[in-house]
This record gives sequence, structure tokens and C-alpha cells, in this order.
Amino acid sequence: MSRANPIRTTQADTSPGMIDLAIGHPSPSLLPLELIREAGSLRLATDFTPYLQYGYEPGDGYFRSALAAFLSRHYGLPVSEGQLFVSGGASQALDLLCTVYAKPGDTVFVEEPTYFLALRIFADHRLTVVSLPTDQGGLVIEALEEQLKSRRPAFLYTVPTHQNPSGATLSAERRRRLMELSREKGFLVFADEVYHLLTYGHAPPPPLAAFDSKGPEGRLLSLGSFSKILAPGLRLGWIQASSPLLRPLTECGMLDSGGGLNPFISAVVRSAIDTGLQDAHLQRLRREYGSRLEAMGSALERWLSGKVEFSSPDGGFFFWLRLADGRDSAGLLPAAKANRTSFVPGSAFSVHKQQRDRLRLSFSYHPPQAILEGVRRLAESLS
Repeated sequence: MSRANPIRTTQADTSPGMIDLAIGHPSPSLLPLELIREAGSLRLATDFTPYLQYGYEPGDGYFRSALAAFLSRHYGLPVSEGQLFVSGGASQALDLLCTVYAKPGDTVFVEEPTYFLALRIFADHRLTVVSLPTDQGGLVIEALEEQLKSRRPAFLYTVPTHQNPSGATLSAERRRRLMELSREKGFLVFADEVYHLLTYGHAPPPPLAAFDSKGPEGRLLSLGSFSKILAPGLRLGWIQASSPLLRPLTECGMLDSGGGLNPFISAVVRSAIDTGLQDAHLQRLRREYGSRLEAMGSALERWLSGKVEFSSPDGGFFFWLRLADGRDSAGLLPAAKANRTSFVPGSAFSVHKQQRDRLRLSFSYHPPQAILEGVRRLAESLS
């Protein structure tokens, strides 16, 4: 294979010298090869073979027990094995939830802005998407209440903590009212909480499960993923919900045919949890991402003061910028790429392609020094 046409193995494609601030992935230096090697060796050193078999539909019980203990410790609220369903990452979980809990033509509510690739999944399922406004406190509950006067969604999709792309975190009072409305009006809440454990500043309110009914009236299905706290290539995540909400997932045709998802990788990650390797890596990520967040905030103040407006997030991966002169950020993308940097235009995160004066930058992929240089290049491109 020639250098001009290399074999691709990863989703991100960065040319030499490119500082791509659009990439919301962990950098190669943060992929824990030694951790995975050690955890895998521990698992393979035994003669226990069931994880090489078709898996139990909700997911391996040993793994779900370890995951429940891990989440209980970090969430500060009790999570049980029976409230967990193993998925192939948050995206696969969201797709499966759409398959089970919605049908083509159903109305679903999302935040404005929202995670742009979730919109792709909803489009695949031919759902009718209605957007609701957000502010620095997350989803505007009054706007939800107004929409509920005339519409009844199959579900509401939210990223309540360190939102992608805005970085906003839903306040405790809004979390409480959201779950009250879901029970009163009979819609489900799909909470994409993949960034909840990646907090570097002020602690967020508890996960949405703390505000949901624990009985049959529960309306919440919360998504988590090891893509953000261990490695994306593992394709391992979870759905947390009450048993009645998980039952249709475990009984779906895909699992009836193929069995539970990722039993082997679940066994490896269980070793990482049981030995404390996952906890140690999570602490490392918080330190490293915290320094990268600080570097990007400082660079924006230095190079783009007066040209953009932004608020520094307390966690997650992203800064959400507004161009002070109101220009369409998509039109500035070619100049940024020519200057060997990039970003995601704000219109990508909008149901109706609004947010045009916005852009998203990620600080997860590049180390601090590269972030400083990338923002400097971006400033040149916007001038």
C-alpha cells in the first residue's frame, strides 16, 4: 500500500502538521495499552471460558455486578446489577433504544444545539425531530412544558452533563422537573451521560437516575460508555434503567439471535475495574483533560478575545464559541483547513441548520502545546 493511499484503521484522519480541533476523541497517548494488556492477561490466565460463548442477553452478570459497584461509588447513589444492560457503546445503545421504543414518524424532542451524530441515528429511524432551546443551565424546561401542550414525544434525548457541544450542565431543579414531566406526560427520557464522570471543575448535580422513580413508573434510560473513560475501540457501554424498561431490550430479536453484547470485552474491563486500573486511569484522564481545558481557555482569551464569546465548561471535551461578528462559521472552515486546523460548524448541531454563528472546538485529542498553536492558527483564519 502506497504512502498516498494508506490503510485506514481509525475514524480520525489527521495529516502531518494538522491540528484538528474538531476531533472529539482521546489522543493516542491517552489510549491505555498497558492497562488493557494487563487486564486482558489477567482474564486469559484463567480457564474460565463462558465469555467466549454467546452472552447472557442483559450482559455478563459478573461484569454488570462490577460495573454497578463502580457506578455506585462514582455517582454517589446506589446502582444495582439488575438496572444495567450492556451495550456496544452509547451510539449502539441509542440506535437500539430507537428500534425498541420508537417507530418511523414518531415525534422526539432534542436540545438545541444537540449532539450532531445522534441526529443521524434519529434520521436513520425516520423520526420527526423537534428541537427545544437551551441556555447556560441546560434544557429550558419552560419551553418543554409549552411543547407538551400540543405534542407527545416518544422520548426526549438530552446530554445533561457537560453537554456536547455546548458544555452546559442541566441544573438540579431542571433535572427534577424534567423527570416529573416525563412521568406526568408519559414520555421517556434518553439521557446521554457519557461525560458525567469527566468533571474537572465544579461538581455537577447527581445523574438523572437520582431524580427518577425507582419503580415501574420510571421513565429514564441513561447511556454510559467506556469510550470516554477507557478506550473507544472497546465498543463497550451500558444502559441504566428500571427492570421494566430494560426487559424489551433483552427480549429483542437481535439479542435473541446473537446473545448479549461484548461478553469477552466485558470480561477484560471487569478485570480493569476489579484491580483498580479503571479508577487510576479515570483519575489520569481528569488531570490531563483538565490541563487541556485550561490550555484552550487561555488560548482563546489570548488569541480570540473580542472575536468570540464562550464560557469555559467544567468537564467533557468541548468549547462552544459564538462569533462576535455573527458570521456563518461554515464559510470560514476552508480558511481554517488551509491553515492546518479545523472545527465543527455550529449548524451541524441544529435540527434546522441554525446556530450558524457558532462553532465547536475539542480539547481532548491534542496536548496543551498543540492546542495553543491550533487556536492561534484558528485566530489567523478568522481574521
